[in-house]
Amino acid sequence: MKYVPEKGPKRGVSVYSYSSIWPLGLTLEDCFTEMQDMGAHGVEILANGHIDGYPNLTDAFLEKWHDLCEKYEIIPAEYGHWIDGRMWKDRMLTVDQCVRYLERDFKMAHELGFHCLRTKMTVINDVLDPVENWRDIITAASPAAEKYDVVMLPEIHMPTILEQRMVQEFVEYIDKNNSKAFGLNIDFSVFSPRPNFDGSVRYSKPEAIIPYLPYVKCCHAKFTDMVPSDDKYMFQDKWIPYPEILKVLQDNHWDGWMVAEYEGKDRADETALSEALHKHQILMKNCLGY
Repeated sequence: MKYVPEKGPKRGVSVYSYSSIWPLGLTLEDCFTEMQDMGAHGVEILANGHIDGYPNLTDAFLEKWHDLCEKYEIIPAEYGHWIDGRMWKDRMLTVDQCVRYLERDFKMAHELGFHCLRTKMTVINDVLDPVENWRDIITAASPAAEKYDVVMLPEIHMPTILEQRMVQEFVEYIDKNNSKAFGLNIDFSVFSPRPNFDGSVRYSKPEAIIPYLPYVKCCHAKFTDMVPSDDKYMFQDKWIPYPEILKVLQDNHWDGWMVAEYEGKDRADETALSEALHKHQILMKNCLGY
């Protein structure tokens, strides 16, 4: 029976979680097999790491991709790519160059079946503010994004928090331009009280996401330290309050993919990594009820 997505928050996996063991011969089919075992149906890939021959899309890879998605009932949830503004040492990419590279990825993502793109822009400081001309880049790229039916999603990720001015500026841009080609990806690290790289502690409460939900098209279900839980959830992440986050998403009727992104200490241990991913999916399943 073909998988039909639930309405509401949906469970997936980012193949980025396997990055530490990917060079050891892991394949997309290995990842899809494990996802099927976990009951996770949405996948995120990183274009430059998981597409054979990138930045070219070969007929062989395209055929293999669609065959695997059908075989394992996997839905393309999010395509990760970059605006590599610092490609040259002596200057930033021009807007026209950015658009050219973006359109290449839009076309590839469309052919692979993706609608949501985690479009990572060049940042200029430690709180991940984007380059000053980001509006010009997004505006210039939007016609191509609409042509290929994709939406560009900058990732809101620690040490950024939801109360940061940058997030509001993204939303203001969307509203002002009535943009269908730009939205938000929220990484659950913004809800973690874990100290940041500089030792500071800055995080958002789960309910802070509510005003942004109409703009959020995909989420990174970040997790690092899975520990046993005595309640109905069986497991919990040590730092990120999953029951509270997922309750907010369900109560506010958010409909989108949450792709699990593991950044724990056991990423290089294939068995421990697999166990962590399974525990995390059990936690999300028990929170959601499906």
